[in-house]
This record gives sequence, C-alpha cells and structure tokens, in this order.
Amino acid sequence: MDKLIESINTYISLNESELLLLQNAVEKRTYKKNDVIFTEGKISNEIYFVEKGCVRLFYNVEGNDKTAFFYTEGQFICAGESYTYNIPAIENYQVIEQTEIFVFTKKKSEELLSKAPKLEIIARIATENELITCQKVIASFVTKSAEERYTDLLNTQGELFQRVPQQYIASFLGVSPETLSRIKRRVYKKSCS
Repeated sequence: MDKLIESINTYISLNESELLLLQNAVEKRTYKKNDVIFTEGKISNEIYFVEKGCVRLFYNVEGNDKTAFFYTEGQFICAGESYTYNIPAIENYQVIEQTEIFVFTKKKSEELLSKAPKLEIIARIATENELITCQKVIASFVTKSAEERYTDLLNTQGELFQRVPQQYIASFLGVSPETLSRIKRRVYKKSCS
C-alpha cells in the first residue's frame, strides 16, 4: 500500500489508527493482461487506485473502442458521474498488463468516513484526478495536432510506448495505426536532424 499512502500523504498525514482503518477499508485485486475491470452500462460503486500496472479507459463508439486515457502507478480511477449520481456509466476500464489495484467500495468508504472523516480526501483526490484528466484530453484535442499530442505523450509518459499496444496509442491520439507509424518516423527524423 506504499503508493496509496504516499499519494494520500501529499494531501494529509495519517496517524497509525487512520492507517489501520485505511488498510481494513480497501481490497487488493490483481488483474491479468486484458481483463476488464468495469464496463459501461453498470452503476459504479467503486474507486480504484493503481498500485502496479496500467489501465486503459475507453468508450465504445458504434462498435469501436476509442481510448481516452491510460492510468498507471499512483493514479486513482473512478467513473465519477456514475459513482456520484448512481447512473449507468458510459466508460470501460481494461487492464493492459498484469495490474494490482486497491479498491474502495462505496459501502466501505462510507464506513471509513464515519470513523475517520478526514479520509474523505480519497474521494476528492479521485474526482480531481478525473477532472484534470478530462481537461487535459480535451485541451490536447482542441489545441494540438496529432503529431504534437504524440510528442507530448512521448515526453510525459514515454514508458507507455513499451507497455501499451500501438493500436491503443493510435486510438488515444485520434489517428489510425498507419498514421501513428508515419508520425513516429517524422518525429524520429526531426530528432536526428
């Protein structure tokens, strides 16, 4: 739970009893490559924290998967609108590689908050992360070309190119796999010049 505690400690410090309550409130789950954690149409009652691994957020658009984001170690995941308003979700979460996740169910979270109210920070962090993620994705598509989005991804999360299948990277960038190959060649040529 080191990454989870470290993430929470950037916002608040926890004493021993709060740490124990936290440990008892979460469930650790391990997923194999390509497992689906959560699917559209369901009502979300869980918040996830990626301890180890990589998770892809995608939407099903007319039968095609459209990748919206990748979550890696130290990030919270929450189908926020579904979780908050008890409505069916439109998103899906799929594991890209073997992944360890800590899960906070709504019931366990409520019990935790009744005993340690300051731990409501967990829901706030998850919600803030989702909002920031959405804003970054929207801003990227509104203000940047596919090549600029590729370069940004390479500079900020370059390890994803070794962890994630190229078709998901292409989908995330909003291009076909063939266009992604051309972009890679252009960026590589520019870096060699």
